[in-house]
Amino acid sequence: MIDISTLRALVAVDQHGSVVAASEAMGYSPSAVSQQIKKLEKQAGIAVLERNGRGVLLTERGVALAGYGRRILGELEELQATLLADPEKPSGTLRLVAFSTACRGLVGPMLGRIATTNSELEVSVLAEDPREAIQRVATGEAELAVVHNWNSVPLVIPENMAHEDLCLDQADVLLNVSHPLAARTAVERLDLLDETWVSTPAGAICNEALLQIFAGLGRVPDIRVYDPDFSTHIAMVEQSVAVALVPRLGRPPLPAGVVAVPVVNPVQQRAVGIVYRKTMAASPNIRHTVRLLREVAAAEELPPVPTDSQ
Repeated sequence: MIDISTLRALVAVDQHGSVVAASEAMGYSPSAVSQQIKKLEKQAGIAVLERNGRGVLLTERGVALAGYGRRILGELEELQATLLADPEKPSGTLRLVAFSTACRGLVGPMLGRIATTNSELEVSVLAEDPREAIQRVATGEAELAVVHNWNSVPLVIPENMAHEDLCLDQADVLLNVSHPLAARTAVERLDLLDETWVSTPAGAICNEALLQIFAGLGRVPDIRVYDPDFSTHIAMVEQSVAVALVPRLGRPPLPAGVVAVPVVNPVQQRAVGIVYRKTMAASPNIRHTVRLLREVAAAEELPPVPTDSQ
């Protein structure tokens, strides 16, 4: 009989591409994962991995067995999350991944609400960009993620995951009060062509959203500073070093020397949503956490996502 733990090891190697990467994701040593793979090969009577230079590849039968393993593990997860869980009493641990501003504006207040409920649920939180967050949920490293989907940078959701809209967030351009555009009620992208910018790192979704503002105009923004923390962006604007595109969600109060001006034509907005594996759809832990996140969004008066925005 095949041990479930050996299937987990094979599926992890398939998902992450190597024994080392699988061991890091599972929290084991590479030798422990290798031992599980050898145990699986002995139990199944087939070779599931083959050498490829310094790495490994799944054999044809290994690929097939990994596919069966994903389905079996998915059904087991669904069983544990629903039939074996008390629907009236969320409990255990839930691993949540969220982008930084959502951690401040949504997840933090949600954790405060959990502390006042009778649930025995413990939530651990990791801050990561949406693409990385989705990958962690898809591969079982987390149960739930809060992600954002810019109107100019679509986010791809894997087939094994469900997505629910949560709220809408808008970004403004932050300007020093001495800036010629600071007194405007709104600005368009043509007004911003010659500005110097501070941005999130290249490749981050918010950086791509900034680049997309100028798509089709034959120009790219003049980005002089890259920093992942929007608090740094605000400080740069206050010092007249640059201008910045900063979302409203989780944004701290602006200093007296900084003003926020909406960008229009198009409005810069992102749909904030929740993703989880479809096998966890009925999980009391997921439903309880999602409900509290919705309560926070409503309390913060964040607008709902229009039905035609996705």
